[in-house]
Amino acid sequence: MNEHRIRPIHSDEDYEAALARVEALMDLDRTQSQDDELDILATLIEVFEDRQFPMDQPDPIEAIKFRMEQMDIKQSDLAPIFGSRSKASEVLSGKRSLTLKMIRALNEHLGIPADVLIRDGNGLPNTLDEIDIEQFPVAQMAKLGWIEKSADIKDRAEEIVQRLVACVGGQQALPQALFRQGGGARANAKTDVHALQAWCLHILCKARNAGLEGVFQPGTITLNFLREIACLSEFDEGPKLAKEKLAKHGIALVVASHLPKTYLDGAALWTVDSVPVVGMTIRYDRLDNFWFCLLHELAHLGRHFTNGDSEVFIDDLQLRERNHERDDEREREADEWAQEALVPSDLWLDHPVRSRPSVQNVLSLSRQAKVHPAIIAGRIRHEMKNYRLLSQFVGAKQVRPLLMEDAA
Repeated sequence: MNEHRIRPIHSDEDYEAALARVEALMDLDRTQSQDDELDILATLIEVFEDRQFPMDQPDPIEAIKFRMEQMDIKQSDLAPIFGSRSKASEVLSGKRSLTLKMIRALNEHLGIPADVLIRDGNGLPNTLDEIDIEQFPVAQMAKLGWIEKSADIKDRAEEIVQRLVACVGGQQALPQALFRQGGGARANAKTDVHALQAWCLHILCKARNAGLEGVFQPGTITLNFLREIACLSEFDEGPKLAKEKLAKHGIALVVASHLPKTYLDGAALWTVDSVPVVGMTIRYDRLDNFWFCLLHELAHLGRHFTNGDSEVFIDDLQLRERNHERDDEREREADEWAQEALVPSDLWLDHPVRSRPSVQNVLSLSRQAKVHPAIIAGRIRHEMKNYRLLSQFVGAKQVRPLLMEDAA
């Protein structure tokens, strides 16, 4: 390249010459005209590099259309890859997102790199290998109103799971215990793990969108704090008041009906945003069951979690009722805190209700403990293993009406 003549860059030879001239100019004690020459050459080089070596990957849909043109194939030819002609049309028009199954097929059959098809902003997690899409209970979720009903809901299962995973904060936000057998000593062995995964994802998604009033501070959940929650049971709207109090402390209480084969009363989880979560099903709509379950899960959060834990505790309280021998120490500790918060041991041990569970004694202890009579009746029934006793006190069908908006 002539030292004094600036030429457009049309070829690799021009490009190399321009780079050499820039290097030479950089070593000089330049004049004003040489500074101008350097600026112009730098601009020409940048334009050439942007044209010849684009940094951004093409839009996924544009990449598919480009490959279709290269291979001389029509939209109808993509039906086997997308599942149907209508899906091919919806994807290419931008009305339907690519699923991982589609991405794998496009990569295998059209040779389009997966990293071109999976781009930031399209809402797809990097992998869903730990979730069995085929077994995910999308039909039951739609029946409960968690997701929109549609005729092709089974075909949309992967898209639905992707959205749920994105909602909870991505693959890294999934509690790993959901992908192992178990999830706590009180997880029923008959549990359908896919239904449990779906329920927990739904709970975490709702928790992240709960609009809590406060920000959780480590150390908030103590035995004294649980005692304050328990005393709210005295009020007719106690469960609702408990939810509001927890929200002020940055703790989410989320209620969602149980899915078939989950055998689930409650769970303690933690969102990717460091929000502690109590999930509840209220599958047995009784006040005594609600208050014990709530405080049991809060005890897990207070005693067994650290900020940001990916642990999850899953509780089928029927296993406690059967003196479940597999209970680990953490379950017993959660029981102890819940019982102590509901009825302090100094009151419980000294009161005649333990030997004479009369109506009068139930009411007497509930007044002393400042809790609803259902809590006293529930503990008596549990310890005596007599579930016909004091049934008039347990508060049947009094919880769901207060938290019905959260039951779907």
